[in-house]
Formats: sequence, structure tokens, C-alpha cells
Amino acid sequence: MKQAFQSAADSSRLAERALSAITWLERVRYTILAIPLRLALATVFWNSAMTKLADWNAALELFREEYRVPLLAPELAAYIAVSIELTAPVLLMAGLATRAVALTLLGMTAVIEIFVYPQAWPTHIQWAAMLLVLLCRGAGTWSLDHFIFRETLIKSVRESSQH
Repeated sequence: MKQAFQSAADSSRLAERALSAITWLERVRYTILAIPLRLALATVFWNSAMTKLADWNAALELFREEYRVPLLAPELAAYIAVSIELTAPVLLMAGLATRAVALTLLGMTAVIEIFVYPQAWPTHIQWAAMLLVLLCRGAGTWSLDHFIFRETLIKSVRESSQH
């Protein structure tokens, strides 16, 4: 009987600790979670751009022979892809135009998934999940987006209070 009470007490303490841990985790600010999302996505697309630029002729050949994106000439598709892969990571790291960048990269990911590498869906769904979070929630408060929004809002409030 004493052992049953001890076991119940241990279970209760364990439940309290689990609840305490969950409560602590739920208080983590989104902005702290957004930083590794931005970094992870920036790294993926930056590395892809660097690979293309390391051997541009090989990249063009890939677009001609393997990628074969519909409706676009291979050279144009390559230039568009590398331009996005160079600019998006910089913008993501700065937290500037984050939602527009996330939407652009979601579109690019969809094209890659549908037309180029459909068998790579486990990777692409991870990118898409991270991009959807950034699209819906933005870059967080540690970003240029937040600073610009805050300054614009402050200016708007000041102007409206003067009238």
C-alpha cells in the first residue's frame, strides 16, 4: 500500500515537472524561434547559389538537360533561380520583406518539387513548412521588417494625433 502511494506521488511530481516544462516552452517568444528558421532556409538557398556559381556552365547544362523547367528557356530559368538564391538568403537574414521572400521561395520550392525532383518531397516539405511559418508569422521582432513596421506605425500615429 505504501508503495502505491509512493508511486502515485512520483507520478504526480513527474506530471508537475512535465507541465512546468511545457508551460516554459510555450512562453518562448516567436522571434527566438524565427531566427533559426530564417538561418536554415537562408543556408539552403545560399549554398545552392554558390554551387551554381562555382561552375556556371555545369549549372546551365543542368537546367538544359536535367531540370527542364517548363515555359522558360534553360538560361533564363538558371538566371532567375540563382538570382532568387542569392537575394533571398540576404533578405531572410536581415528579416527584410520576409513574407514576400517566403512566398517567392514557396513558389520556387513548388516548381522544384513538381517539375524537377518530385522524389525529393521529404526535403521540400520541410522547406515548405518553415516557409509557411515565416509567411504566416513574419520574421519576428528581431528583424528589419519589425523595425520598419514599428517606425511606420509610430509615424502614422503621430500624424493622426496632430490632425
